Amino acid sequence: MLIGQVILGGITRLTGSGLSITRWDVVSGIIPPLNTQQWTNAFELYKQTPQYHKINSHFTLDDFKFIYFWEYFHRLWVRILGFIFLIPFVIFLIRKKINFYLIKRLFLVIFFTALTASAGWIMVKSGLTNRPWVNAYKLSLHFILATISIGFMTKTVADVYNYKSDVKNSNTKALSILIFITLIQMIFAGLMAGMKAGLYYPSWPDMNGEFIPQVLTNASNWTWLNLTNYDTFHFAPALIQFAHRMLAYILFALTGYIYFKYRSNTSKLSENWLNTTAFLIILQLALGILTVLNVKTGIPLAYAISRYVVFYKLTLFTVFIEKKIKLLF
Repeated sequence: MLIGQVILGGITRLTGSGLSITRWDVVSGIIPPLNTQQWTNAFELYKQTPQYHKINSHFTLDDFKFIYFWEYFHRLWVRILGFIFLIPFVIFLIRKKINFYLIKRLFLVIFFTALTASAGWIMVKSGLTNRPWVNAYKLSLHFILATISIGFMTKTVADVYNYKSDVKNSNTKALSILIFITLIQMIFAGLMAGMKAGLYYPSWPDMNGEFIPQVLTNASNWTWLNLTNYDTFHFAPALIQFAHRMLAYILFALTGYIYFKYRSNTSKLSENWLNTTAFLIILQLALGILTVLNVKTGIPLAYAISRYVVFYKLTLFTVFIEKKIKLLF
């Protein structure tokens, strides 16, 4: 369900639905508009946003209902997720059915999930004044916190199924580096999304005929102002897309190294896990290239959502493989 929530967030962003609900009503927000008057009131609130005035002034009530659905479903999902997680957790806690280690890890999951939700609202608020979309850096923060939440949950499940081990082993160093670089890559992925950076360089393997965009080789462009004013100058989108591409190549090479390093130890590590991880990284790279090449006036929804799904599957496999290596070598 955590992965489902992130995928819903991606759909919400890609359909331009994230700013359709301008208030955060924790309790009353569970109930959507149920009649024409309530829908009209919600639409009137949306009409006060910069997004409506600058981009969607042509919207009818039916158009608004479409984007409202995705944002509402995204918020509803996290509420359902909270109930499904918290109720059994409290029951097991009262009955003392879980040990201290698991309690500690689950509290971390709760903490980061709450932090993710808070960052989500801060992100939404950034798009309700002046600019018609959310701040890219706040979007990236929201995204990486969601990824960390899933990472903590995955690591907890891996510990439970493989038994907890505090053994430090150099054999896991490459996988730890892979996980770290993947997290950095996700920060850049969030910035790519927030800045719509994919629209600036819709070509591969070059970037509009250049390996390194000329805007990046001009030292005078490397200013804080250019990093923050990404709406008016393409330096930041160029930098983010270039870094995102380079990190993808590094991840591809590192995964190849890990694959060939452990592949021969079939008695100690399931070869199927390694094969799947290698396949997922190749698929992720291919989907990224296809996304860039098919960018026209917007990011292709099918490719972008597929990348979300593949990335989180890759995260799950990587965390479990790291745990398995730590225990078996």
